[in-house]
Amino acid sequence: MKKISIAVLGLLVALQVFPCDKCRNYDNNDFQITGVSVKHHPDFKATVWEIKVKGSAGKTTPTPVGQLNGAPVLGYVFPTTLRSTDVGFSDTEGIVALALTSHPDFDDTPLWDENVDGKYDNDGIIWHPHWVVLTEDKRVSGGLAVKQFNPGDAGVKLPPTNPGMPMYMDSPGYQVVTKGNLIRVIVPDYRISNKTDFSFDGVAAYMQVNTGEGNGHGSLDKPMLGVYKVYSVASGNLSLPYRVQR
Repeated sequence: MKKISIAVLGLLVALQVFPCDKCRNYDNNDFQITGVSVKHHPDFKATVWEIKVKGSAGKTTPTPVGQLNGAPVLGYVFPTTLRSTDVGFSDTEGIVALALTSHPDFDDTPLWDENVDGKYDNDGIIWHPHWVVLTEDKRVSGGLAVKQFNPGDAGVKLPPTNPGMPMYMDSPGYQVVTKGNLIRVIVPDYRISNKTDFSFDGVAAYMQVNTGEGNGHGSLDKPMLGVYKVYSVASGNLSLPYRVQR
């Protein structure tokens, strides 16, 4: 884990002092984590990632605002000790996380038709996965944001399944399943460079899009996709104490 230490991550969660009116709308038991696990299944050469909550996992989804700027994003997030290169990005500083998200105002999985209606641009509300790289960002109340880059930077590498935004974000298309108080995602081993020995945590959070003036990508005052509220953390302090079960 580079630059952002576990201690700093914990401090960011503890010191969320800025108001976030929209965040309160989703602060319920559906985002109160009671357990988290990643289990490796060698017979299938895959890991199953799972978050358990007090309420119904995935039942609560964001209320649309009708535009991209200010669009709400809800997420069940697994921060990990994986490297950016393990999931197809170029080598970069930050925390590699697998985020299971829902956002009705836009679709960022252009290769996948999650609601199977023959259209590929209308199913952002359905829970789906993203690999992201998170970095500290004091411009937002949650203290973290998806790392951005200059679109002209030829040194940046993204997986071919990325959604075409100047952020370290991928849309890998893994199957996400919600059932009762559980949300799960299945990740083939080869999609994480066959890494099955890493640490992780579980986080439920509210994020928000900022497109900047003229509906561009981000502005100086806010990140393009920032964390505004952390509802719960599996470990309680984001220490990433959990290990892959075998």
